[in-house]
Amino acid sequence: MTAALSAHELIARHRSTLDQALEAIRTRAYWSPHPEHPKAYGENGSLDAAAGKAAFDALLGSRLDLGQPGTDDWVGGEASPYGIDLGVTYPHADLDVLLPAMKAGQRAWRDAGAEQRAVVCLEILKRVSDRTHEFAHAVMHTSGQAFMMAFQAGGPHAQDRGLEAVAYAYVEQVRTPDNAEWTKPQGKRDPLAMTKQFTPVPRGVALVIGCNTFPTWNGYPGLFASLATGNAVLVKPHPRAVLPLALTVRVAREVLAEAGFDPNLVALAAERPGEGIAKTLALRPEIRIIDYTGSTEFGDWLEANARQAQVYTEKAGVNTVVVHSTSDYKGMLSNLAFSLSLYSGQMCTTPQNLLVPREGISTDQGPKSYDEVVADLATSVDGLLGDDARANALLGAIVNPDVKARLEAASGLGEVALASREITNPDFPGAVVRTPVIVKLDGAKPDDEAAYMSECFGPVSFAVAVDSAADAAELLRRTVREKGAMTVGAYTTDPEVEQAVREVCLEEAAQLSLNLTGGVYVNQTAAFSDFHGSGGNPAASAALCDGAFVANRFRVVEVRRDA
Repeated sequence: MTAALSAHELIARHRSTLDQALEAIRTRAYWSPHPEHPKAYGENGSLDAAAGKAAFDALLGSRLDLGQPGTDDWVGGEASPYGIDLGVTYPHADLDVLLPAMKAGQRAWRDAGAEQRAVVCLEILKRVSDRTHEFAHAVMHTSGQAFMMAFQAGGPHAQDRGLEAVAYAYVEQVRTPDNAEWTKPQGKRDPLAMTKQFTPVPRGVALVIGCNTFPTWNGYPGLFASLATGNAVLVKPHPRAVLPLALTVRVAREVLAEAGFDPNLVALAAERPGEGIAKTLALRPEIRIIDYTGSTEFGDWLEANARQAQVYTEKAGVNTVVVHSTSDYKGMLSNLAFSLSLYSGQMCTTPQNLLVPREGISTDQGPKSYDEVVADLATSVDGLLGDDARANALLGAIVNPDVKARLEAASGLGEVALASREITNPDFPGAVVRTPVIVKLDGAKPDDEAAYMSECFGPVSFAVAVDSAADAAELLRRTVREKGAMTVGAYTTDPEVEQAVREVCLEEAAQLSLNLTGGVYVNQTAAFSDFHGSGGNPAASAALCDGAFVANRFRVVEVRRDA
């Protein structure tokens, strides 16, 4: 295959970015090559706002032909949570044709080496970044995120996570040298001498099972970790969120072909309505790696049944915040209100349980009773979302009927401290927009435990009254151990309480945020610096991103001979 993009050209173009990413994961300092502001785009080949919207509009009602082998049908059916039909159709694959075609290109991709694979991945990410405005609309109209969140989380933040995975993959592959000269002294006899060659080899075809809520942010780490370590990658999007990942696959195939590699190293597996091909794919012998984000039930099934594959899951958990005391009561309330409201709570990191001592908390505004804390938080959420335009910009749209049903059922679980209300989106009258509900529960009542010890994905939070800080720490421990947690938060001015919560999180492997009162929130993580999940509790079997996330996607094969 003739390369329009030479390895030398790609290395010259992207090696400095790779080096900066390597430095960022070493220092954990802030860094990103992908601009967060929409106005930063429109030069050097990138699409500005108008061009990106036009590119998205041109996709509506179209057939997205990827040119991949084995296409036996065209499928679609995505409907935007904002009330419009996308009308895009995608290739449906005959797996017995597509999977062998994907494996055919792995030898040349393996032999290219870690550096060339990394810079090809960076070229893919650069081209995706240039089309961030287009991708933002695709993410918005499949996930229900408001535009600015879709732009940032679905664009630069997702691209950062992909680049972070490439950086970790590169580090792990070059940890072992390509060649070594080995000599062992033998006393009076001649020494033993050997030459040894070490080659990272891919496991096989990797399967990325996409999610509805964050198709690119959750999809890119596994996609690029597997591709950068030499594996072919089959992307199986969520049937309600195909477009963002299908566009990604199209870009990846174009870059691979231009770089002289088989474009079938990356392919799409779209499905017919109700077909449910994830289980079928997961058990195929060709599939050797699986990345999955979604429900605990299916994640557990993958871990138990896809025995031929390395399985990386991000499932569900019950995220908890301990509210013990604070030196900035207003800041605490504002921070929590934003965390509960962002994207209608449809994030795997959104707090669900707020553990508050029943005798109240100490604050810079004096003592506050449990009832006051909960009422003040409700008032803070109301104030944040009081203006409908701002509320629409923060809440987005409810992504599926199950979330709406859970929200409506929550009011029957206990005393409602903050009722959910319906908001109209003037630009998209078909959107289902709801404010969060806060329900008061008692941690000492067995009847309430069934509610707060179950994940209630969406804009539902429980203010759980507990007897003491020690009880809060113990309930936190039990929740993380039994149900898992992607995030834990705590507010306290007491060093002993802080240490107790910290110890729980260290022992149960949960990521902890302490006393957040400013512009950083418990449900946000920054690539290159923060770990998303830990892989150490039931919420997820992997962390985004660390060495463990990439190192087992390849093995090192040694060839040795006498010198």
